[in-house]
Amino acid sequence: MLTEKSPVHAFIDALPKVELHVHLVGSASVPTVLELANRHPDGGVPTSEAELDAFYTFRNFADFARVYLAVSDLVRTPEDVATLVLGAARDLSAQNVRYFELTVTPYSHQRVGMPMPAVTEALDDAARRARDEHGVRLAYIFDIPAEFGGDAARGTVEHAVRHAPEALVGFGIGGMEEVRPAHRDAFRDAFSAARAAGLRSLPHGGEMTGPETIWECLDHYGAERIGHGINCLADPRLVDVLRERQIPLEVCPTSNVRTGQVPDLASHPLPRLIEEGLFVTLNSDDPPMFDTTLTGEYRVAADVFGLGPAELAGLARNGVTASCLDAADQKAILDEIDAVTPS
Repeated sequence: MLTEKSPVHAFIDALPKVELHVHLVGSASVPTVLELANRHPDGGVPTSEAELDAFYTFRNFADFARVYLAVSDLVRTPEDVATLVLGAARDLSAQNVRYFELTVTPYSHQRVGMPMPAVTEALDDAARRARDEHGVRLAYIFDIPAEFGGDAARGTVEHAVRHAPEALVGFGIGGMEEVRPAHRDAFRDAFSAARAAGLRSLPHGGEMTGPETIWECLDHYGAERIGHGINCLADPRLVDVLRERQIPLEVCPTSNVRTGQVPDLASHPLPRLIEEGLFVTLNSDDPPMFDTTLTGEYRVAADVFGLGPAELAGLARNGVTASCLDAADQKAILDEIDAVTPS
C-alpha cells in the first residue's frame, strides 16, 4: 500500500543537491556488479543478488576494503569505467543532483592493465554523455589507494599530470589510513606535484584514525577539504583550526556505520560537528555497497538528527560552496535551493 510522503521527505526530494564524496567503483549498482561478476567469475565476487547482499555486510573497514578491491578488480576495460560513470550520473540525476565530484582510483585500472590514455578517454566521453543523457555535470578527483604505497602514489600523480581527463579538478587519498606513515614522503611528494599542476587537494582523513591524520592532510597535503574528518572532535585545537579556516568536512553517516567507525546512526557525531560550527557537507560515499543514497543521507539527517528544511538546505548550500564549481555555476544552484526552501 502506498503511503503519503512526509513534508520533510518531499522537501528533500525537491531539494537541488551536489555530491562531493562518491567513489566510482563504490557507486556501481547491484545489477552492474552482478553483470561484471558473471562476466568475470574468476574475480571472487558473488554472482547472485542474495549472495552479493551478504558480501556487502562488513565487519570493519578492513573487511570493506577487501570487498571494495574485489569489486574494483572486476573493472577491466575502459568501457567498464564509462559504464560506472554513467550509472552514477543516472542515479544521482534521479535524486535532483545538479553536479557531483566522482572519486576515481586510476591505479586500480593500471593494475589490471588499462593504459592511462584509454582510461582518460573513457572518463572524458562519460562526462560528456552524463550531461547530454542525464542532465548532470560532473568532475573527477583522482585518489591514491594508500595500501599500495609509493607505487600507487607515483602512478596516480603521473596519470593526473600527464593524462588528465578534461574534468579532473582534484587529487586525494583513500583506503587504509593506518598505512600512511610508512609511505609518508611518497604521499607528500604526490600531493605537492598534483597541487603544482593546479589540482585541488581533497584527501580523506580522520575516518578510521585520529586527529593526527587530519593534521597531516592540512600541514603536508595542503588540504582544502577533508573526506570524513569525523575524528577531529578528539582534538579541540584541531576543531578550532577547522572552524577558523572553514575547511569543509565531507561527512557520510551511513558509511561510517557500515564500516564500523561508529556503532549506529544515533551515535554519529554529525550533530556535534554542526554544533561546533564546522563546515559540514552531506555525502553518500559508496551508496549501493552501504544500501544508501544521497537522498537517504538527507533523510537520516532529518529523521535521526531532527534537522528541518532550513538546516537541510544549509547542508545543501554547504555542498555547493565547497565544490570546485566556479562562482557563477555555484550561484545558479544556490538560487535553485533558495527557490524551494521555505522562508
